[in-house]
Amino acid sequence: MNLIRATARLLILGLLAGLGGTLPAAERIGVALYGGNGHQLRFEKFRDHPHARLIAVAGVRQTNPPEGVKVVTGLDALLADPAVGLVVLCSPRRADQARDAIRCLEAGRHVYAEKPSALTEAELDAILAAARRSGRQFREMAGTVFAAPYAAIRRHVQAGDIGEVVQVLVQKSYRYGAARPQDEALDGGLFLQAGIHGARMVEHAGGVRMTALTAAETGFGKPAAEQGEGKLAAVAQGRLENGGLVTLVINYLNPGAPGLPHGNETLRIFGTRGFIESVDGGARTRLVRKEGVIEPLDRTPGPDYFDAFAAQLVAGKPMPLTSEEELNPLRVMLRAKERLRAAAPR
Repeated sequence: MNLIRATARLLILGLLAGLGGTLPAAERIGVALYGGNGHQLRFEKFRDHPHARLIAVAGVRQTNPPEGVKVVTGLDALLADPAVGLVVLCSPRRADQARDAIRCLEAGRHVYAEKPSALTEAELDAILAAARRSGRQFREMAGTVFAAPYAAIRRHVQAGDIGEVVQVLVQKSYRYGAARPQDEALDGGLFLQAGIHGARMVEHAGGVRMTALTAAETGFGKPAAEQGEGKLAAVAQGRLENGGLVTLVINYLNPGAPGLPHGNETLRIFGTRGFIESVDGGARTRLVRKEGVIEPLDRTPGPDYFDAFAAQLVAGKPMPLTSEEELNPLRVMLRAKERLRAAAPR
């Protein structure tokens, strides 16, 4: 009887979700926001959200939460609230975030974590092991390629419009400034916190997994007064699982000129039938084949990644990426970063 009731409940929730309706408050998952070190979800996200309701916040930058939302101090206070079913982590120190995620999972909460969600592969494996033990789900804020114009690139590649992917080039260039931490424990450092976007573009837009990367990074060019381990530029090269090649260019060398986007990005995917690209942060996009050129590409975005996660938790709707697909770009980057750490002068 319990199984029949549970099945019926999921069918009803799925029907409501499919119709785009907002579920009753008791059926929406309770969300807590912890920390503001990164892309923490904004309060407005939960206004009339169909699957999630904001319960409590701790340590976020945004002020004046909606009426009824608790403001507490620390992660323990969030986890003490039985109404919280999902914790969104932007931990004050990225080096502590894996531990925070495990605490949440072991307390019976699902987790949605800022990138990089772990700073070593061992930490990532520990998080996933905690998720398996607890029966709760762990996801990273991995919606990079579901924003325009990368969602269109993903759709064209999946449709076979450029044939087999042979080579991928990604550039991720942010602005530099005094706010950039020199302690990589705070945000994960250039290679991970910026490079993960490039790695996701390769796998989630290009549709081909990377194998091992060979990487290098440098602090050359930083102001002399800014000491510490922070890097200014990095590069990584390697093979794709299908035998193709990949190059990642990552830096804080965006000069911030008028009209230049904050995250100046380039993505070019070369295939056996043509190539597809987005340059200058999406300012120019095109698909080039012998048959002709499509320019610009469609700017219809893909699914919002948090919304998809909430819909999965509440109504059982499938995520656009499996957990393994979502986290493999991070795993490959973590392995490359650990080799860089091991080779660094003592």
